[in-house]
Amino acid sequence: MTLERHHGHQDEHQSGLLDWLFSRTGVATVVVVSVLAFLIYKGHSAHLLGALPYLLILICPLMHIFMHGGHHGGHNRHNQGKQDNDRESI
Repeated sequence: MTLERHHGHQDEHQSGLLDWLFSRTGVATVVVVSVLAFLIYKGHSAHLLGALPYLLILICPLMHIFMHGGHHGGHNRHNQGKQDNDRESI
């Protein structure tokens, strides 16, 4: 039941995000950010490309930290359930 509620909330969130993205404000934001990114790239490409190896090294620990954030102690719950089953079988 909790799982169904979670997916429903996620669908509503994605729908709201898509609605905003295709609104006038969303399209204007995407255009402005794209133009700024292009201008920064053209004006500072030597700096950006020089920092690329360091950014690749930096992204490894950041991905490790943020990708493992979704566990939320799931392993402990699994072990707790196993211990409860062992107690019931005794």
